[in-house]
Amino acid sequence: KCVYDYVMEKPETQELLKRMLAFTDYAFAEYVKEGKNHFTVAIGCTGGQHRSVSITNYLYNHYKDTYNSYCEHRDIRKSQNEK
Repeated sequence: KCVYDYVMEKPETQELLKRMLAFTDYAFAEYVKEGKNHFTVAIGCTGGQHRSVSITNYLYNHYKDTYNSYCEHRDIRKSQNEK
């Protein structure tokens, strides 16, 4: 929660999300219009444990009630298994 809040309060994150939501809203609507039912969004960053996780969680929570969505954090599992 602390990391999520820190990442989300940054103006750069807010700008990224504004632009990303504009794209994903458009892309999802077009896919639905074409009758497609699968769309993958992948978010990555250098470490894969803070920014990308926070943004992925935000997007999942934003879209989960509108689209059949799931969220996977590939690199978190790797880092947990290495400990």
